[in-house]
Amino acid sequence: MVNWEVVIWTCITMAVLLGIAALILIFISSRNIKKKTSELKDLHLELKTGMKVMFCGAIYGKITKVKGDIVEVEVAKNVIISVSRYAIQSVE
Repeated sequence: MVNWEVVIWTCITMAVLLGIAALILIFISSRNIKKKTSELKDLHLELKTGMKVMFCGAIYGKITKVKGDIVEVEVAKNVIISVSRYAIQSVE
C-alpha cells in the first residue's frame, strides 16, 4: 500500500528545491547579462578611427571613420563598408 501523504510531501519538497535553484540561476544570469550589456555600451561609445574591430558576423576590419551611429570600416584593401556602431562585437 502506498502512503500518499509521503508522496505528496516529497513532491512539494522537490518543487520548492527546484524553484529555489531556478531563482538562483535567474539571478546569476541576469547579473551576467547586465555586465555584458554595460561592457558593450562602453565599447560602442569609445570607438575611434584606426581601431581593429570584429562584427557580430565574425567579419574583421579597421575603422576609417566614425560619424554618429554609422561607422565606416575597411574590411579589405580599398573596400570600405558602412555599418551601425552597434554591430561591432569586440575590439582587438
